[in-house]
Amino acid sequence: MTNAAGRPNLSVDELDPTGHGSLAQLLTTGPFPEALRAAIKASRLSLDRIQHRLALRGVTISVATLSYWQSGRRRPERPESLEALRHLETVLGVPQAGLSALLGPPRPRGRRSRPTTMMPIDALWERRERVANLLSKVDTTSDVKLGRISQHDRIEIAADGGQRSVWVRQILRAEQDGPDRWALVFETEESDVLPRVVNLRNCHLGRVVEDTEVNIMAAEMMFDRPLSRGETIIMEYELLFAEGHYPAGKNTFARKFRLPVREYVIEVRFDPSYLPARCQQYSVPAGDDTPSRRRNLALDSAGGVHAVALGFGPGVFGIRWEWPK
Repeated sequence: MTNAAGRPNLSVDELDPTGHGSLAQLLTTGPFPEALRAAIKASRLSLDRIQHRLALRGVTISVATLSYWQSGRRRPERPESLEALRHLETVLGVPQAGLSALLGPPRPRGRRSRPTTMMPIDALWERRERVANLLSKVDTTSDVKLGRISQHDRIEIAADGGQRSVWVRQILRAEQDGPDRWALVFETEESDVLPRVVNLRNCHLGRVVEDTEVNIMAAEMMFDRPLSRGETIIMEYELLFAEGHYPAGKNTFARKFRLPVREYVIEVRFDPSYLPARCQQYSVPAGDDTPSRRRNLALDSAGGVHAVALGFGPGVFGIRWEWPK
């Protein structure tokens, strides 16, 4: 099958096998404008042809915008621009997230924009003191050195309506030399046990501490080695509850983002014998007390729902559901 809107994916070495300043190097170190220029040059496509191929994918973008991106005068920041960038990566034949990974946090806009201090890790949790106490017992110094490129959560709901497991896949990028771990915090409700951390990929467990009175745990997800600046890591793990101890979790699952994430995907899969009557995605920007954006979700043929957030954070993003009466 031929995809008229794209081109076959090539390795970065095939696109530009040269040494210093090659596309392969720029996709690792950046900056974004130089990497984009190199990718466009390697593709041998004019900006007009790129615009046309994006249009075939349903993406509307001006040649001027593409020119501004590669010159550094502007950069993609809005959700629709980040979505266009994902298609652009495919059109240019670079690896997925190869260009978007080079984007830093969104720049402040408007007259009211002003520098802010970084949000503490425990800031978005209701039981802040309990979370802070657990975090004091693990090493969190790597957290600020890691850029959030992509996060994918898949929650499996059992026939009794409780959460059976949470599968997690993260793509992180070292913004400085030296990060060697990810600090995991997980809280559950209406259960007398905390989950086990299993099926780890590209990481292993370090210290694990628990507060069993309020069912909160913190754990160090150790990388195989410290990362160098510009390096990325794909990390996977699963939180698995013991049979018969599936927490209802107030019929919701949400991820808390202290720092912005380029892409967040959340899936909830329900047991076919017990499907919800209604599902809804919601988000709560940092500093707000109530959800500011809601959208109803339709169950797919397999009995699941999903939601995608682009350029989100800081804040909370999740899915909630209601059971039939």
